[in-house]
Amino acid sequence: MPSSFDPQRRMPRSGVRRPRAIPAARPRGGAPRGGNRPVPILSQASDQDIACHTISVLVDNEAGVLARVIGLFSGRGYNIESLTVAEVNAQEHLSRITLVTSGTPMIIEQIKAQLGRLVPVHKVSDLTVEGPHVSRELALVKVAGTGEKRVESLRIADIFRARVVDSTNESFVFEIVGKTEKINAFIALMEPLGLTDVTRTGVAAIARGCDPI
Repeated sequence: MPSSFDPQRRMPRSGVRRPRAIPAARPRGGAPRGGNRPVPILSQASDQDIACHTISVLVDNEAGVLARVIGLFSGRGYNIESLTVAEVNAQEHLSRITLVTSGTPMIIEQIKAQLGRLVPVHKVSDLTVEGPHVSRELALVKVAGTGEKRVESLRIADIFRARVVDSTNESFVFEIVGKTEKINAFIALMEPLGLTDVTRTGVAAIARGCDPI
C-alpha cells in the first residue's frame, strides 16, 4: 500500500499553531494610537480667593460677650488677625467689637451669619464690602540704641510722623497711628536699629458718610 507521507510537506516545529496577535483597540473619538488625550484643567473658582475683611459687631455691654465671640471663632477654626472692643453707648449699654479676619467669601458669610445668631449681638457689618470706611491702628514701638542708630531711628520716625512719648539715654518709645500697612513698614525699618518691643491696639474702623454702622 503506498505511503501517504510527502517529504515536501513540512510540519510546524512545535506541532502547535501560534495564536494570532489581537490588534489593540482604537481609542474612542478618533485619537491616534499611542496618543495622549488632553486632560481638561479645572481652574479654581474666583470665590475661592482669600481676602481680609474688617467686621464691626454691635453687642450688649455685658459679661461673657467677648468670650462667646472668641469661642465662635476658635470652635470653627476661624482666625482673628486683630480685635478691639470698647463701650460706645453708655446709656444703652452697647459695645462695639471690631475684628479683622480673612477667608473666602463663603467663609466670611458663614462668620457673619453665625455672629448674627448670638443673643447679645444687635448688628453685624462687613465694612470691607458695605462701602468706604476709615480704619486706624495705634502702636507703641520701643527702640534701644546709641550713636548713629539712635539718630537714624529719630529720622525715620519723623518721616512716618511718629512721635516720641518716652526717652532715656539708651532708648525711645515711639507712638505711631495709621493704617496697618504703615505700622508694619515702620516696625520693619526699626528692626535693624534696635527694636525691642511692640504693643498694638488692633484696628478701629468706622464707615464713612452720615449713616451709622
